[in-house]
Amino acid sequence: MRLHLLALLAKEPAHGYELKQALEQTFGSAYPSPNIGQIYVTLGRLEKDGLVRAVDVEQSNRPNKKVYYLTAKGREVLEIWVDEPTEGPRVRDEFFMKLVLAPLTGIADRMALISRQRRHYLSLMSDLNELLSRTPPADRVATLLIEGAMLHLQADLDWLERCQEDLA
Repeated sequence: MRLHLLALLAKEPAHGYELKQALEQTFGSAYPSPNIGQIYVTLGRLEKDGLVRAVDVEQSNRPNKKVYYLTAKGREVLEIWVDEPTEGPRVRDEFFMKLVLAPLTGIADRMALISRQRRHYLSLMSDLNELLSRTPPADRVATLLIEGAMLHLQADLDWLERCQEDLA
Protein backbone atom coordinates (compact mmCIF):
# COMPACT_ATOMS: atom_id res chain seq x y z
CA MET A 1 0.00 0.00 0.00
CA ARG A 2 3.00 2.31 0.56
CA LEU A 3 3.63 2.84 -3.12
CA HIS A 4 -0.05 3.15 -3.96
CA LEU A 5 -0.35 6.02 -1.51
CA LEU A 6 2.80 7.67 -2.85
CA ALA A 7 1.35 7.49 -6.37
CA LEU A 8 -1.85 9.18 -5.25
CA LEU A 9 0.10 11.86 -3.40
CA ALA A 10 2.17 12.52 -6.53
CA LYS A 11 -1.05 13.72 -8.11
CA GLU A 12 -2.03 16.00 -5.24
CA PRO A 13 -1.70 16.37 -1.46
CA ALA A 14 -4.43 14.64 0.54
CA HIS A 15 -5.48 13.43 3.95
CA GLY A 16 -6.12 9.79 4.80
CA TYR A 17 -9.84 9.68 4.03
CA GLU A 18 -9.28 11.34 0.66
CA LEU A 19 -6.65 8.71 -0.16
CA LYS A 20 -9.07 5.93 0.82
CA GLN A 21 -11.74 7.44 -1.42
CA ALA A 22 -9.27 7.87 -4.28
CA LEU A 23 -8.28 4.20 -4.11
CA GLU A 24 -11.93 3.14 -4.09
CA GLN A 25 -12.85 5.46 -6.96
CA THR A 26 -9.82 4.54 -9.05
CA PHE A 27 -10.09 0.77 -8.72
CA GLY A 28 -13.79 0.40 -8.09
CA SER A 29 -15.29 -2.76 -6.71
CA ALA A 30 -12.35 -4.87 -7.88
CA TYR A 31 -10.06 -3.44 -5.21
CA PRO A 32 -10.75 -4.47 -1.62
CA SER A 33 -11.73 -1.38 0.31
CA PRO A 34 -8.67 -0.37 2.33
CA ASN A 35 -8.90 -0.06 6.09
CA ILE A 36 -8.58 3.59 7.11
CA GLY A 37 -6.46 2.58 10.11
CA GLN A 38 -4.03 0.82 7.80
CA ILE A 39 -3.84 3.93 5.60
CA TYR A 40 -2.97 6.16 8.57
CA VAL A 41 -0.40 3.70 9.95
CA THR A 42 1.18 3.52 6.48
CA LEU A 43 1.20 7.31 6.17
CA GLY A 44 2.92 7.54 9.55
CA ARG A 45 5.63 5.15 8.39
CA LEU A 46 6.03 7.03 5.11
CA GLU A 47 6.43 10.25 7.07
CA LYS A 48 8.99 8.63 9.40
CA ASP A 49 10.91 7.42 6.34
CA GLY A 50 10.91 10.93 4.86
CA LEU A 51 8.79 9.96 1.84
CA VAL A 52 5.90 12.25 2.76
CA ARG A 53 5.49 15.23 5.05
CA ALA A 54 2.37 16.07 6.98
CA VAL A 55 0.94 19.52 7.56
CA ASP A 56 -1.73 20.13 10.19
CA VAL A 57 -4.70 21.98 8.75
CA GLU A 58 -7.07 23.74 11.10
CA GLN A 59 -10.77 23.08 10.71
CA SER A 60 -13.58 24.93 12.39
CA ASN A 61 -15.87 22.72 14.48
CA ARG A 62 -13.63 19.69 13.87
CA PRO A 63 -10.26 18.46 14.99
CA ASN A 64 -7.30 19.46 12.85
CA LYS A 65 -6.51 17.14 9.97
CA LYS A 66 -3.16 16.15 8.53
CA VAL A 67 -2.64 16.73 4.84
CA TYR A 68 0.19 14.68 3.36
CA TYR A 69 2.57 15.87 0.66
CA LEU A 70 4.99 13.79 -1.37
CA THR A 71 8.64 14.70 -0.70
CA ALA A 72 11.46 14.63 -3.25
CA LYS A 73 12.66 11.39 -1.67
CA GLY A 74 9.13 9.98 -1.98
CA ARG A 75 8.99 10.95 -5.66
CA GLU A 76 12.34 9.23 -6.22
CA VAL A 77 11.11 6.01 -4.57
CA LEU A 78 7.90 6.20 -6.63
CA GLU A 79 9.83 6.69 -9.89
CA ILE A 80 12.04 3.67 -9.11
CA TRP A 81 8.92 1.57 -8.44
CA VAL A 82 7.29 2.66 -11.70
CA ASP A 83 10.45 2.00 -13.71
CA GLU A 84 11.14 -1.48 -12.28
CA PRO A 85 9.51 -4.49 -13.94
CA THR A 86 6.96 -6.28 -11.81
CA GLU A 87 7.69 -9.82 -10.61
CA GLY A 88 7.08 -12.47 -13.22
CA PRO A 89 6.18 -16.12 -12.87
CA ARG A 90 6.27 -17.78 -9.48
CA VAL A 91 9.01 -20.39 -9.61
CA ARG A 92 8.73 -21.16 -5.90
CA ASP A 93 4.98 -21.74 -5.92
CA GLU A 94 3.65 -22.67 -2.47
CA PHE A 95 1.08 -25.14 -3.81
CA PHE A 96 3.68 -26.90 -5.95
CA MET A 97 5.91 -27.29 -2.87
CA LYS A 98 2.97 -28.95 -1.08
CA LEU A 99 2.24 -31.09 -4.12
CA VAL A 100 5.78 -32.45 -4.24
CA LEU A 101 6.62 -32.64 -0.54
CA ALA A 102 3.37 -33.63 1.22
CA PRO A 103 3.13 -37.07 -0.44
CA LEU A 104 6.71 -37.79 0.64
CA THR A 105 5.58 -37.44 4.25
CA GLY A 106 2.54 -39.66 3.81
CA ILE A 107 0.31 -36.78 4.95
CA ALA A 108 -1.48 -36.21 1.66
CA ASP A 109 -2.25 -37.74 -1.71
CA ARG A 110 -1.31 -35.71 -4.79
CA MET A 111 -4.66 -36.19 -6.48
CA ALA A 112 -6.49 -35.07 -3.35
CA LEU A 113 -4.31 -31.94 -3.20
CA ILE A 114 -4.91 -31.18 -6.88
CA SER A 115 -8.66 -31.70 -6.51
CA ARG A 116 -8.84 -29.45 -3.44
CA GLN A 117 -6.81 -26.74 -5.16
CA ARG A 118 -8.95 -26.97 -8.31
CA ARG A 119 -12.13 -26.55 -6.24
CA HIS A 120 -10.58 -23.53 -4.55
CA TYR A 121 -9.62 -21.93 -7.88
CA LEU A 122 -13.07 -22.63 -9.33
CA SER A 123 -14.68 -21.02 -6.30
CA LEU A 124 -12.45 -17.97 -6.73
CA MET A 125 -13.34 -17.88 -10.44
CA SER A 126 -17.03 -17.95 -9.55
CA ASP A 127 -16.54 -15.08 -7.10
CA LEU A 128 -14.71 -13.07 -9.76
CA ASN A 129 -17.47 -13.76 -12.32
CA GLU A 130 -20.01 -12.50 -9.81
CA LEU A 131 -17.91 -9.41 -9.12
CA LEU A 132 -17.52 -8.78 -12.85
CA SER A 133 -21.28 -9.05 -13.39
CA ARG A 134 -21.82 -6.32 -10.77
CA THR A 135 -19.11 -4.05 -12.18
CA PRO A 136 -20.44 -1.27 -14.41
CA PRO A 137 -19.09 -1.63 -17.98
CA ALA A 138 -17.88 1.95 -17.82
CA ASP A 139 -15.56 1.05 -14.94
CA ARG A 140 -12.72 -0.08 -17.21
CA VAL A 141 -10.06 -0.15 -14.48
CA ALA A 142 -12.05 -2.53 -12.28
CA THR A 143 -13.05 -4.64 -15.29
CA LEU A 144 -9.43 -5.01 -16.42
CA LEU A 145 -8.30 -5.86 -12.89
CA ILE A 146 -10.96 -8.56 -12.53
CA GLU A 147 -10.34 -9.96 -16.02
CA GLY A 148 -6.60 -10.10 -15.30
CA ALA A 149 -7.23 -12.06 -12.11
CA MET A 150 -9.52 -14.42 -14.04
CA LEU A 151 -6.87 -15.01 -16.71
CA HIS A 152 -4.31 -15.81 -14.03
CA LEU A 153 -6.75 -18.22 -12.40
CA GLN A 154 -7.44 -19.90 -15.74
CA ALA A 155 -3.69 -20.34 -16.25
CA ASP A 156 -3.46 -21.86 -12.76
CA LEU A 157 -6.30 -24.26 -13.59
CA ASP A 158 -4.55 -25.27 -16.82
CA TRP A 159 -1.33 -25.80 -14.89
CA LEU A 160 -3.15 -27.99 -12.34
CA GLU A 161 -4.37 -30.13 -15.24
CA ARG A 162 -0.79 -30.48 -16.41
CA CYS A 163 0.37 -31.43 -12.91
CA GLN A 164 -2.33 -34.07 -12.71
CA GLU A 165 -1.28 -35.54 -16.07
CA ASP A 166 2.45 -35.53 -15.29
CA LEU A 167 2.43 -36.51 -11.62
CA ALA A 168 -0.45 -39.00 -11.48
